Amino acid sequence: MTRRDTIGPRPKVTPDMAYVRPRAPHAVDLALDGNEGSRPSIDPMLRALGAAGPELLRRYPDAEGLEAALASRYRVERSRVLVTAGADEAIDRCCRAFLEPGRSILIPEPGFEMLERYAALAGGGVVRVKWPAGPFPTTSVLERLDDRVAIVAVVSPNNPTGEIATRNDVQRLAAAAPGALILLDHAYVEYADEDLTAAALALPNVVVTRTFSKAWGLAGCRVGFALGPADVIGALRAAGGPYPVAAPSVLLAASQLEHGEGAVDAHVARVRSERTELTALLRLRGVAARDSQANFVYADFGRRAPFVHAALAAQGILVRSFAHRPGASSGLRVTLPGEAASFARLTSALDVALAPEALLLDLDGVLADVEASYRACVLATARTFGVTLTRDDVLRVTMEGNANNDWLLTQRLLAMHGVERSLDETTACYQSHYIGTGGTPGLRESERLIVERSALERLARRLPIAIVTGRPRDEAEWFLDRAGIRDLVQSVVAMDDAPAKPDPAPVRLAMQRLCVARAWMVGDTPDDVRAARGAGALAIGIPAPVEPRERVAGPLIKAGAAVVLDALDDLLEVLP
Repeated sequence: MTRRDTIGPRPKVTPDMAYVRPRAPHAVDLALDGNEGSRPSIDPMLRALGAAGPELLRRYPDAEGLEAALASRYRVERSRVLVTAGADEAIDRCCRAFLEPGRSILIPEPGFEMLERYAALAGGGVVRVKWPAGPFPTTSVLERLDDRVAIVAVVSPNNPTGEIATRNDVQRLAAAAPGALILLDHAYVEYADEDLTAAALALPNVVVTRTFSKAWGLAGCRVGFALGPADVIGALRAAGGPYPVAAPSVLLAASQLEHGEGAVDAHVARVRSERTELTALLRLRGVAARDSQANFVYADFGRRAPFVHAALAAQGILVRSFAHRPGASSGLRVTLPGEAASFARLTSALDVALAPEALLLDLDGVLADVEASYRACVLATARTFGVTLTRDDVLRVTMEGNANNDWLLTQRLLAMHGVERSLDETTACYQSHYIGTGGTPGLRESERLIVERSALERLARRLPIAIVTGRPRDEAEWFLDRAGIRDLVQSVVAMDDAPAKPDPAPVRLAMQRLCVARAWMVGDTPDDVRAARGAGALAIGIPAPVEPRERVAGPLIKAGAAVVLDALDDLLEVLP
């Protein structure tokens, strides 16, 4: 017998199988990626916890009362009910009880991603059937049935698409595969037009999994349950531990079941209304949104899916991306918040991402290469006062923020090196280098247009353009005239017009002058990004010509940029 040299799991269990919760690079405060439901009725639950006392924590949990309540609700014997740690654990138990090497689960795809994981953990195989937009693919499933198929998964409403199977679909599958378990995952059924539970329980080989995590609002409690034939439920009970759900969770679920139904009904009605409105909005914007009956909408954004996902995250909203999921890589799943203010914020953010009405461009570093002018003036002014700075010093402080005014930036850099000069004195020295003195040309003569005029013309044909800059107006207009692009710009908001970025005022003013409500703002510094986000515009980052992308991309994304493009020309690829 050969001994193993190192400890390790069996080949079917590898670290890369672990579920990793999606994270956004931004500070997200509206999470619409997990399909959580309503806020539960908290007062009855707190009273129930208080009445239970410390014995609730000292004793092993007892789910018999909750199972009895569920049995009464669905009019079955208690032997046909099993409370589990979320519907996920019920599905896991189905796989452990019915799968083994040589036996498979049949999964319509795209579908609930944990099905395949649980099948692998049980040592079973997977048979995949495509579920294109529309009805459940019953005929395709029937064609793939054979003696090796031990479980047929029917996720309805389907996750991630929200589409459904009908009563007839389930009945046909149950009749065609009497030796297989039909697993009806009904996690989102409260939001659907029809509940198939009663019809399914009349069939000898169907188990229904449901949850308190969605419409009932208890995702944090991890309480689900399975309903099915007594012998199947008995097998599931044997396929896991005896105390799968903590006692406080059992108590809270029982309280919610008793007291929370009215609130759940109101929540479901609100979600259905939002679902209709969001589906219509997406289709109006040319996005293929599926007919969902869940508490989310799934839509195919094509090649723009990564950008739209990032654009929403940049506005503080996280939705679910399936970039690495075959058959769903261009789709996004958007949980409906079930609350008016959050829904308004979601639709506004989508509109900004999908239908901008204007482009707002920073001037320096985006249109004007100022490395040999403004940046050189900072270094020259510092030398005049006996301080030697490097480009890296300037970049570091710029990326820290609050550095939109080069005069103030220079004064700050001098102070950091122990040299105190008034702003007037610093500005006068700076301007002498920039404008020139005594007939000597200033460094501004070195400025050049970064992007080709033809690219700006293409952008201007798509959307009106405004400049939002920290330059004085005369210097901004001087560059636009010198570069020959003044005719492509409909408005200029300069230092003279509003507080400096990152204050959102100049961005708001530019939008007001263009009479638009939705805009994209392109800038090369965190101040540009923060000003855009504060004004409700979508921030797009871009590195200045000589700045290393690896140095600036991180600070720009952290500040709230949706993406960091390599060049302004790339904007044409992400515009709708």
